[in-house]
Amino acid sequence: MDAVSRIRKLAKRKMKTIVLPEYEDERTLKAARIIQQEALANVLVLTPDKIDKGQKDRYIDEYYKLYQSKEIDLETVKKLFSDNLYYGAMMVREGRADGLVGGAIHTTADMARACIRCIGLEERFTIASSCFIMDVPNCQYGDNGTFIFADCGIIPDPNARQLSCIALTAAELAGKVLDLTPRVAFLSYSTKGSAKTKSAEKISEALALLKTQSPEILADGEIQADAAIVPEVARIKCPDSPISGRANVLIFPNLEAGNISYKLVQRLSGCRAIGPLFLGLNKPASDLSRGCFVEDIVDSVAVTAIRAQ
Repeated sequence: MDAVSRIRKLAKRKMKTIVLPEYEDERTLKAARIIQQEALANVLVLTPDKIDKGQKDRYIDEYYKLYQSKEIDLETVKKLFSDNLYYGAMMVREGRADGLVGGAIHTTADMARACIRCIGLEERFTIASSCFIMDVPNCQYGDNGTFIFADCGIIPDPNARQLSCIALTAAELAGKVLDLTPRVAFLSYSTKGSAKTKSAEKISEALALLKTQSPEILADGEIQADAAIVPEVARIKCPDSPISGRANVLIFPNLEAGNISYKLVQRLSGCRAIGPLFLGLNKPASDLSRGCFVEDIVDSVAVTAIRAQ
């Protein structure tokens, strides 16, 4: 069973309510109908008739009280809540919905800002990042072509602590959503000190931090991509590696590398790329590409529903 089929099957185990704020987008409306038909989740499309004025005023007041110390004025908050995205994110914060999916007409920056401010950050991590589930057809690497790529959407140049948090949250998602045993590779252009750079030092520090946080997770770094996913190359370059060239969670050293890599793999291999999935939030939320297809929205909702179970 491929990754997408597994995801849709798992989403049906326990129905969760996922809010879709972008009612103006035709792809979102089509996706909502498919999700309901397949019983993947209870979807709440935030059409104007679904917005309760009293509840909206209460959300505006709550948001203003949260951030007034940052010199935000009430009129600015009201302008933010003219966008249903903020209303939907506050619903998730309050528990009136279990998760949120948007981004068909919003930028990743808009999505991240609303989700971080309204849903909030998990105390364990104190940072938000993102990942993609990559389902590569006819591929022998990873878990029969299934990978997690992180971070591909939020943190431009993560430090060692941030990299370790990205790795931990991505590994946890691999276990929960895909039922995989995570094997984490901190990627670099060098393997085990073959190049002496600050970047390599940062990655080695991130690995050490991850081992301290979660010693049970199989992880290695710094390591080149071929040594991370090809066992024959790993036997040559890093024969003692605990992941043995079988990594399924790939952690990129910066946003440029992650974003470029996921887009190249997606276009060159024809793989399904589900995400960006936000990591490190108190409740699950997922972003979409503004060039997304209906199926992308369906899959992101299914993943978000599983994470909320």
